[in-house]
Parts: sequence; structure tokens; C-alpha cells
Amino acid sequence: MTQIRTAIVIGAGVAGMATAALLAKEGIQTTVVEKLPAHGGRAGNETVDGFRFDTGPSWYLMPDAFDHFFALLGKRTSEVLDLVPLTPAYRLFPEGGSPLDVTSGRDNAAALFESIEPGAGARLREYLDSAQETYDLALEYFLYSTFRSVRPLAQISAHYPKLARYLAESIDRFVGRRFTDVRLRQMLTYPAVFLSSRPARTPSMYHLMSHTDLTQGVLYPQGGFAAVMDALYSLAVEQGARFSFNTEVAAITYSGREATGITLVDGRQLHADAIVSCADLHHTETRLLPREKRTYDEGYFAPRDPGLGTVLVMLGVEGEIPELAHHNLLFSREWDDDFAAVFDGPVPQRPIGSSRSIYVSKPSATDPNVAPAGRENLFVLVPVAAEEAIGHGDMYRGRASEQVERIADAAVEQIAQWCGVEELDRRVVVKRTLGPADFAERYHAWSGGSIGPAHTLKQSAFLRGSNKSRKLDNLYYAGATTTPGVGVPMCLISAENVIKRLRGDLSPGPLPEAI
Repeated sequence: MTQIRTAIVIGAGVAGMATAALLAKEGIQTTVVEKLPAHGGRAGNETVDGFRFDTGPSWYLMPDAFDHFFALLGKRTSEVLDLVPLTPAYRLFPEGGSPLDVTSGRDNAAALFESIEPGAGARLREYLDSAQETYDLALEYFLYSTFRSVRPLAQISAHYPKLARYLAESIDRFVGRRFTDVRLRQMLTYPAVFLSSRPARTPSMYHLMSHTDLTQGVLYPQGGFAAVMDALYSLAVEQGARFSFNTEVAAITYSGREATGITLVDGRQLHADAIVSCADLHHTETRLLPREKRTYDEGYFAPRDPGLGTVLVMLGVEGEIPELAHHNLLFSREWDDDFAAVFDGPVPQRPIGSSRSIYVSKPSATDPNVAPAGRENLFVLVPVAAEEAIGHGDMYRGRASEQVERIADAAVEQIAQWCGVEELDRRVVVKRTLGPADFAERYHAWSGGSIGPAHTLKQSAFLRGSNKSRKLDNLYYAGATTTPGVGVPMCLISAENVIKRLRGDLSPGPLPEAI
């Protein structure tokens, strides 16, 4: 670390800003270059006619990861964010059934499960015990790790048989052996979508996710995730990091095994002792580096799963919508058809190529500043294939592709019918969309994926790749497309893992906090 005086960070998304803040705190002169005109990356926001829409993450989970990151910088979360607990945590709309409110807390969740399936309450308590144990193991030994040493893993040898079973069995089968009711099974396996995957291919190790929503609880940062991004930006600047927006990287320069800097699309060159790319890993490796300096070439990516694509629909609606909670999940009966349409290609049951199990956020339920008075703000996420050919939305292009438009219209109709929202289509006063081609164009997302590579067995933990180049000794990676994985908390952890790599820290677990 003592030899590194300057660093360049590529990308001002979650990982880029977090990495910049930590590097600057180490006393390293840090410059962040970002192709877009503002910070945030995939966690962006747009304001249209008084409606402020988040265009990326919307679930605030794993609060301990946020608390720890801010503590590394000498801050308490309450100093930088105004967090509100959500009750209910979310509302479930099963196709053809009555809505279910899911309230966080083990007792609340167990009571709900018992009311639906006798005996399920006790089984859920056991499930959540296992989820917490696995979550704690992940925090201590897997997430905050560069996997440069296997010694720490020897400390958990007693857990090897159980962990092996978790890796070998899908979460779909794991949950199916414990619960019968389809609604309960969907509730516990849908987090696979947040991992950019599907239940049948997601290791049951990830049942740890139920610890986050059913035990820890779901929070909302007032101001939305735009407030989280603003906090990260302010902290990075406070530490001394500098930002250069509208600055796109054309190539990473090098001499021998040393990265020397970057060349920008306008021809300018910047130099530094270390480069941290928080851009999409596929883009970094196959577009910013020549073949001989790639750790991961096209042959590496070809058999791998880019994860979910999404069509995002942002709606400004006249009048109130009491039928919806802050977070809402609509689950179809034909669950398998939904995932087949997204991951296996077109299926007759899904002619427009989208899932009918969708997510709807109504942040105006909690935050009065995201919509004009008397109106509601809706954010709709429709899973689709990670295929650029699905097209653009109209947020940045002015006109959406035909397929994106059809998917958006179908989602509005589905919400109206399944949730009982009368005349929803007529009440929409603002409508904007994003499609896979927008993610590819704006964020250089591999194959137009919106979240990051799927968390399948072969794309989890140390199998997800290294956070350091094998061809250039001072090129590092952070963000959702590398280890430990997708989601805002994982991006924060990936930034910390860069610091551990620079320090030569082989220990598992988080770094000591500053407060």
C-alpha cells in the first residue's frame, strides 16, 4: 500500500464511490472517472413532471453491511441516512388469490406461515435459524474475503458437510422439502431473482436471504436510493476523492505487467499507480484491455450466465392507490413458465417474452417527496431475458422499442387486474421505461443484464472470479459483476475487499471500524 500514491477508479456507481472513499481515506490521491453526467451508475434517478424515480435498486436490506461501511469512514448510518422501517415489509399478490401482508420479525412471519399451512410456523423458525447461521458464516468467511488463502476456511471445517449440501441442492428443492403451500414456497425462493438467477439454479446456501427480510427487516431510506448515492458521493468527496463526469474510458494503458493509467475517448491520458475498474467486468476485460492482457476473455464468458434482464416501468399516477403497499410482489401460478421465458428463450405461454411474476414499488407510500400531492409514484420491474435485442425504453431515447412498450403495457394491465386498481391505465399521467438495450448502452452491461451475473453454483464465492487481474499486477475489480456478487451491500463489500487486497490482508471477515 505504501507504494501506491495515486489511483484511478473507473465508474461512479455504488462500488466506484465506495472504493474511492476508502482509497482516499488510506491517503491515496484518488480520481473517479464516469461516462455519465452524474454519480449513481445503475442506481440512478430521474425526475419527470414532479415525480422522482429511482431507476435501479429499491430494497434496503442487510443494514449491517451499510452500518459497517459507514463506520469504516467514521460515520454512523443515522448521520448520513434517514431510515424508516416498513410495515408490512411487502405485500404479496398471488394470481387469483387474496393479498398477503408479510411483516418482518420471526414471530410475525411464523404466525403468517402457520395461518396458511398448519405446522409451517415451527418449520419456518427452524428455517430462519439455519438462514441466520448461514448468513453469519457468509459474513465472517466468504463475503469479506479475497480468497487468497484457504487457511480461514479450515476454521469452519465442522460446517463442511452442511455447506456442501447447501451448494449441491437448489433453493427450489430445499424449500420444497419443507413447505407445501405454493405461496410460501414462492415467498422463500423469490429472492433468487434479487440474485439475478432463478430458484432451480440457485444454491440453497442463499436461503440466508430470508434472514434479511424476515428477521432483520426491510428499511427505506428517505429520498430513496438517490439519498444513498448522494451519501456515498459526499463521503468520497469528504475523504478527498475527485470526480470527473462525462469522462469515458477507451482503454487501460500498461507497460509490461503494470497498468499505467487510462486513455479516454477524447484521446487524453491519465496516469496512476493503481487502477480499480468498477465497470462491468465483461466490458473491462474485452473492451478496455487487449487480448494478451485479459484475465477473462470471451471464452470465459461464453458458457456463463449474464443473469436477468429487466424492463423497468416508471409511472406517475393520479390519485391514491391504497391497494398497494410500499413493496409488492405479484406471483403467477405458472412460476416455471416465468423463469423459462427469462432464461430459456421464448415459450408459448409468455408470447411477449416477459415474466408475469413482477415487482412493484410504491415509494410514495412512505416518502412524500417522490410524487406531487395527491399522486402516486410506481416503479415496476418486469424480468426479461438479458438480450439487447429486446430494445430501449423511452426514458433516454424518446421512443421505446415495440417489445418494451408491449411489456410495459401488459404490466400496467396486470397490476390493475391482480391488485384491484381501477382504471389504472387512464390514471397514468407520466410513464417512462428502460429496457435491456439501455443497460448495455448506458452502463456497458454484459448482454444487457440489469443486475449482474447470476448467482449459480459456478458463479458464487471464489468461483465468481478474482478481484485482481492475473495479467496486470495493479489492476483491481469491484462491483456487482465480480466477487462477492450483486446488490448494493455486495458492492460496498467489494470496495472493502479491494482495500484488503491492496494491504495484503488475507484474513476473512470485515475490516476494523473507525468508530
